[in-house]
Order: sequence, then C-alpha cells, then structure tokens
Amino acid sequence: MISLAVVTGGHSYDVKGFHRLFRSFPRYDTYIQHMEEFCSSSQDVRDGYDVVLFYMMMTDGSGDGPDEASAPWFSGNPRAALTRLEETGQGIVLLHHALVAYPEWAYWTRLTGLPKRTIEYEHDQDVPIHLADADHPIAAGVSDWSIRDETYFTDEPDERSHLVLWTDHPRSTRAIAWTRDHGTARVFCYQSGHDDQAWSDPRFRTVLSNGITWAAGRQE
Repeated sequence: MISLAVVTGGHSYDVKGFHRLFRSFPRYDTYIQHMEEFCSSSQDVRDGYDVVLFYMMMTDGSGDGPDEASAPWFSGNPRAALTRLEETGQGIVLLHHALVAYPEWAYWTRLTGLPKRTIEYEHDQDVPIHLADADHPIAAGVSDWSIRDETYFTDEPDERSHLVLWTDHPRSTRAIAWTRDHGTARVFCYQSGHDDQAWSDPRFRTVLSNGITWAAGRQE
C-alpha cells in the first residue's frame, strides 16, 4: 500500500469527479487535503506519506513563493513544508495546474523543470498523446491515444527532464508527461488532468497510477 497525500487549493475543480478518480486506485491509501491542511500538519505526518501529489495553483504571495508573513495562522509554514520535500525521499507528482503554481518562485520552477511558467490554454481539446519512451514504467499498459482535455502552451521542460509522453497538438506544449530528480525526490510531471473528461479516461488513469507508483520508488 502506498500512502498518498493529494494537495489541492488555489483553483476550483469537480470535487465528486476528483474523489472518484482516487477511489479508483485501491492500492493507494489516499488523503485529499487543502494546502493549508498539508502545511499545518506536523512534520511527522507530512513525512509519513510515500508520495505527495499536488493539484493546486497557489500564487506567489510576495512574488517569490509563499508569503508567510501575511498568511493566517492556520496555513502553517508552506515554504518550509514544500522545500523539505527535496530532503525526505518522498515522491512528488505535479498534476496539471500544479505545474504553474507559484509562477515566480524559483524553487517551484526547478521542481517542474519549466524555465518560464506563464501559460496560454484551450479548454475541451482533442489531444493526441504519443509515447516518447515506451519502455518507461509510467508508459506501461498504454499506447498512443487521444484525450479530451485542456491544453497548456508554455515553455518545454529543461534538459534535466526525461520525456515520457508528448503531443503534436498545435495549441499545446509538446511535453505532456516527464520525470525529474529533485534533491532526493523522484518527480513526475503530468500536464493532463483538467477535469472529469480526462480523469474518467482509463489511459489517463493508467498513466497517473503508474506515475504515482514510480514516484514512490516501487517501479524502476
């Protein structure tokens, strides 16, 4: 069993569809929580998750990451909680709009591998998905397909990123899914996953599940 924290915040989403998505993964012990709940938990609780998945779009309070000086007491210490993840060996998954969270924070930019994280986007697109590395564990069980989803058009991930899935959609960044190392953490970045049109796609679920398992270090 993989213990999984799923961290939300800063963006609206289909709550029922999102919970249905994670209930479809019986091998994960999943705790869906707001960023404030994650960051205000004790260090022992935060460190106890095998993987932390972010599906949030927090902004840079001060222009350089979380602004703790003006944050309410119940929000914890997000800067310390998030930067600690590179030291603990926990897996990290960045899903969809989490890639463009904290747009001016250099730490989150290094985490994503995206040099510049401003985006253009298009809703309800038919996006062709191609395998860049069919032998990677994250690609296991899928072949090329098309998904109904929102596209992001932004920078491509840097040279320290390993591309797993890509698209040739004209209104999307080429990279759809990629992996990175960040400190001691395995990081899986997945551009897909805007809403239930994507979440209910069995191939999306396969890739996401593979990515969580890979980030946890349970696949090589």
